[in-house]
Amino acid sequence: MPAILPLPRHVVNDAVARAIAEDQGGRGDVTSLACIPAKAEAKFYFNAREAGVVCGFQPALAAIWQCDPEALVSPQMEDGDTVKPGDVLISVTGRARGLLAAERIALNFMGRMSGVATLTRAYVDVVKGTGTRIAHTRKTTPGFRAFELQAVQAGGGALHRFGLDDAILIKDNHVAVCGGVRQAVEAARKSAGHMTRIAVEVDRLDQLDAAISAGAESVLLDNFSLDDLRAAVAAAKGKVTLEASGGVNLDTVRGIAETGVDVISVGALTHSAPNFDIGLDED
Repeated sequence: MPAILPLPRHVVNDAVARAIAEDQGGRGDVTSLACIPAKAEAKFYFNAREAGVVCGFQPALAAIWQCDPEALVSPQMEDGDTVKPGDVLISVTGRARGLLAAERIALNFMGRMSGVATLTRAYVDVVKGTGTRIAHTRKTTPGFRAFELQAVQAGGGALHRFGLDDAILIKDNHVAVCGGVRQAVEAARKSAGHMTRIAVEVDRLDQLDAAISAGAESVLLDNFSLDDLRAAVAAAKGKVTLEASGGVNLDTVRGIAETGVDVISVGALTHSAPNFDIGLDED
């Protein structure tokens, strides 16, 4: 499994602070303020309520500490761990008001990220033994990309582009405007520095040779049939990284991997992952 890179602390803290501000509005948690004595202490457990892969400990802990800076927090698992129903993920002791204010924020982050991690692991498991990597796309929740991509890593997936400034990826509309695959790749090659990777998307087998000869390092094979994927692998002869995309689901991904492509990018990892069920229970 790829190493799970920690997110920068300021990214986590800023995102959590915005989530708390959104949740509490201008008056705070009026329910807890009305019902819970200011000095009341409580101990809670974050428990998994289904089987899967957990992720999101960084923002969950940040939410707790932003709401109760003196809370005593003890994570029992870490990002990427496989859990079963009833497993304790985090135990926490602190001021009841703060912990209850943090509850939904922490659960929202962990539920979303664990859902992405669990779905990613399902895809990774299906292609196991083929040598093909499962990667994400840019079809992410606006403002939440860093968290969702960390979750992809936690599920064993590979990183693709983080954003538009990460690599040159020439898509079909770029090709159309430039007048062809070769013209687009050659223009990119003249502009790019030697450290910038160039990838190009093709939707026909006869475009592959132009992409390779023009200097692309990666070729994205969009919505190719299995026969055309196999033909592309044979024609490329390892000269470029071949990525398959389009029409990928858990029923089709194994067959795509068995064609010999290097990477399969799956938008569903982030745009269709269900929420993972985690609950907060009192001691």
